[in-house]
Amino acid sequence: MAEKNPLALNEEEFVFRAIKRLRKPPYKGIHSVFSGFNQAFKEQFAKNPVEVTNRLAQEGKIVTRPVRGGVMLYLPAEAPVSAQKGALQKIL
Repeated sequence: MAEKNPLALNEEEFVFRAIKRLRKPPYKGIHSVFSGFNQAFKEQFAKNPVEVTNRLAQEGKIVTRPVRGGVMLYLPAEAPVSAQKGALQKIL
């Protein structure tokens, strides 16, 4: 029986760490595909990263913004205003 790695991260911690470590300044977020995040998540958890990131976004733990080829992932405090507000708020 394999021992559990004490440094192993849960899915939420993995996403937070990925956003912090894979972003390239001056950008505050990461592209889910081009940063390598999706592939790394699949290798670590053998799960679909889209389901997990959508759940975290619904819970307000991260902010996602659709872009060409995938989504941008942000920590809530660092997300651009346009990613946090809906179209109606922008128009009004």
